[in-house]
Formats: sequence, structure tokens, C-alpha cells
Amino acid sequence: MNAANAKSYVLLQIGDRRFALPSAEVSELAPPVRLHQFPHNSPLVSGIIVRRGRLVPVYDVCPLLTGKNSPSHQFYLVAQRHFGSASEPAAIPVNGDSELVTADAVQVTSPKYVSGMLMIGEESIEVLDLDSLVAAESHENNHVDDARLSR
Repeated sequence: MNAANAKSYVLLQIGDRRFALPSAEVSELAPPVRLHQFPHNSPLVSGIIVRRGRLVPVYDVCPLLTGKNSPSHQFYLVAQRHFGSASEPAAIPVNGDSELVTADAVQVTSPKYVSGMLMIGEESIEVLDLDSLVAAESHENNHVDDARLSR
């Protein structure tokens, strides 16, 4: 590890796999609170939680990342999602322990929602780009909807 280039990451468990987010984007690991569900067409959004007086959308990314339905989760990892110069909190249901690590990330370009790869021991861990992850799924579903409408 090159200490000059090393950055801090939060390792999180989603389904049966571990992923990482840059620690600068993570606000908190929140306990399981009531998930408010409502009718909507937003891909990945499973509902909202209330944290510190704010409504926070919850994005269930487990099926996209692991190909499996989400197991019961223990916490919500709250991170910042960016929209141009603005940002807002977004939550991801996580199960298992989260930990803070310092490591070098190797940059990767595919899939679009993975910004890098960490090597922790013998394990390769994908560094997620939350903005691209949520946007990629929205974009994909819009193309599917457009194809259905054009028939």
C-alpha cells in the first residue's frame, strides 16, 4: 500500500458480498428504523426513512449487485448522493458489520457504478459510486419503458 495515495473506505455487507464506499461520502450507520413505503415508479427505491428530521430515500441495491433478493438488513448506511453542485442523503440497507479501512484503490471503468477495486487480504472488494449506481438503474429502466411504449 502506498500511504501517500491511500484513502479511507467504509466496507459494508450487502447480501452475501462486501462492497466499499469512500468514507468521505458516508454520513452514518443508522439503526433499523421504520421504512415508510408508498406507491412510486422509482427504480431501486424501497421507501423512505426519517433521519435527523429529514426524509431519506432508501435504495435497495442488493438485487442489482448480487442478483439475489435482499436478506433482512440490520442497518441503513446513509451516504451523500450528488446532483451537480447539490447533494442529499440516501440510504442503503446493509446486513452484517461495517468497518473503516485505509487502502489504495485500483481504478476500474466497468461496470459504470464501480469506481475502483480494493484488495483486502485475498479479497477483491468493489468500490461503489452511489450516484452512478442509482442513475444506471434508472437509465436502464427508462430504456425498457421507452421500448415498451414504442411497441
